[in-house]
Amino acid sequence: MKKSKLITAAACIAMGMTGAAKADTFLNILTGGTSGVYYPLGVALSTIYEDTIPDVRTSVQSTKASVENLNLLQTGRGEVAFADSAGRAWRGEAEAGFPKPLDNLRVLAAVYPNYLQVVVRDGLEINSLADLAGKRVAVGAPKSGTELHARTIFGAAGLTYDDFSQVEYLSFAESVQLMKNRQLDAALISSGLGVAAIRDLSTSVDIKILPLPADLLAEIEDPGYVTAILPAGTYDGNPEDTTIIGVKNYLMSQSDVSEELAYQMVKQMFDNIERLRSSHSAADQIKLETATEGLPLPLHPGAERFYLEAGILTQ
Repeated sequence: MKKSKLITAAACIAMGMTGAAKADTFLNILTGGTSGVYYPLGVALSTIYEDTIPDVRTSVQSTKASVENLNLLQTGRGEVAFADSAGRAWRGEAEAGFPKPLDNLRVLAAVYPNYLQVVVRDGLEINSLADLAGKRVAVGAPKSGTELHARTIFGAAGLTYDDFSQVEYLSFAESVQLMKNRQLDAALISSGLGVAAIRDLSTSVDIKILPLPADLLAEIEDPGYVTAILPAGTYDGNPEDTTIIGVKNYLMSQSDVSEELAYQMVKQMFDNIERLRSSHSAADQIKLETATEGLPLPLHPGAERFYLEAGILTQ
C-alpha cells in the first residue's frame, strides 16, 4: 500500500511539473474602438494565434487606439498592438502624449496606412477645411492618435480648435451618432478604408469626404504623413477619387516579449494572411514585401529573424 501511494504521489508530482512546463502564454492584443479597423483585425489575429501557436491564450482589448496602445506596451500591459504614432512615441514627443521616449517598443511589421478622413454632413456648404471655421467638429477621443492627427491637419490648414464653434472629443461611434442627430457638422476619422463608422453614417444622412490636397501635406514636417487616395465609391457620398492624407500603421510589440513568440506572431500572421484579410478590407494592403519599409524604430529580434528567413531582409 505504501509503495502504491508513493508511486501515485510521484505520478501526481510529475503531472504537475508537466502541466507547469506547458503553462499557457497570455497575449493581450491592444486595438481601438469597436467601430474602427484595429478591433476586427485584433480579433482575427487572436483567433489565428490561438489556432496556430501552441499554449497561447489571447485577449483583445478595446482602447483609445494608438497613443494609449503604445503607452500600455511600454509598461508591459500588452504584448501586441496596432498603432500609427510609433515614431513620435520612440522620440518622446510630449505634445503627442509621450512625455518621454518609449524605449521598450519594438516593431513587428509595417501594415496598412490609416486614412485621415474628414467627413461632413452634405448640404452645409462645407467644401474645404477652411469652411469648418464656426462649425461643430469632432476631433477624436481624448489623447488618441486621431486627436493628434486632428491638431496636425487643422494646424497645417491654419485652423485651431478656437476657430470651431464646438469641439467634441469622441470615439468614432459617438461622433457618428451625433452627426446622425445633426448635433455635429463634421468629424475627423483616422482609420483604414471602408471604416464601419462612416459606412454606418452614410446610411442615415448624406455625407461627403473633404479633400486634403498636396499643398496641405507640404505644411506638415513629419515623414509619417503621405499623400493618399480615397477611391471612388468607398462610401456613399464620394463618387470620385479624393486626394487625402495617409499615415503609416504598424503592428507593434515590446522588448519583454520573447524572440520566439515574436517570431511566431509575425510568421503566423503572414502564413494566415487571407484569414486576416477576410476580417476587414484594410488588411488587403498588408504585404510581406513592404513589412519592413520605413520603420521609425527597431524591429523586434523575433520579427527580424522571420524577415531574414523569408528573404525580405539580408544580413
